[in-house]
Amino acid sequence: MMLIPLSSSDDPRIDAYRVIKERDLVGRGGRFIVEGRTVLDVALSPRNRFALESLLLAESRVEALGPLLAQAPADLPIYTASQTILDGITGFHIHRGLLGVGLRGALPSMAELVAGLPEAALVVVPLGIANHDNVGGIMRNAAAFGADAALFDFASCDPLYRKAIRVSVGGSLIVPFAREGSAPALLDLLAAADFELLALSPAGASTLGEVKPARRTALLLGAEGPGLPDSILARTRTVRIPMSGGFDSLNVATTSGIALHALACGR
Repeated sequence: MMLIPLSSSDDPRIDAYRVIKERDLVGRGGRFIVEGRTVLDVALSPRNRFALESLLLAESRVEALGPLLAQAPADLPIYTASQTILDGITGFHIHRGLLGVGLRGALPSMAELVAGLPEAALVVVPLGIANHDNVGGIMRNAAAFGADAALFDFASCDPLYRKAIRVSVGGSLIVPFAREGSAPALLDLLAAADFELLALSPAGASTLGEVKPARRTALLLGAEGPGLPDSILARTRTVRIPMSGGFDSLNVATTSGIALHALACGR
């Protein structure tokens, strides 16, 4: 391992880690942050689709993380620092004591990603979902149930936002995704690629148990509260998840897990 101890929070080699919360809002130039042991386990595995640039650890955690760090490439810089210096770098207390910088690289366009999908494919399509926890939960479920891709319109938040990656427990690093364009344009692209469009809605015409997945199936999810607009529902087969006592509200990430499990089992 290439362990590099830091004696100051001003070291220019770790600029990518500075004021993390502020950069979550303004971006960090083709990089993203991973944090926590569970996510790092994915980031250092062959499942990760992205390259790591470096790691930054609390020096008190190096020994305990030895077996995990042994998976790191020999040339990956691993910076270590006291908790005080670490907090000074990031701008807040990093209680997990473990951060990494990943590189986005050249991500495929939406059209390229759809064109490269297998003949039998299941994709999840979150539209207008701006909550980072929900996007992370959806990516976690997409990884768990073997979705071939996640396709986000540009109104949805970035799956490589720091909190979304953390909530996804690394699913954002595994599942191929694209994020661009409008919802109508995305539906046009999927329809042209012979996908059946299934839209989840409390007023869906079919129940989830009645659905036999097509060879190519796209599961559409809307934001909590407003859901999918009528203009989108009119272009799809609408599906509902039956609930007891007239209750018709589920968290969208929970909904995605139920629906993806059912569709994956029915493939």
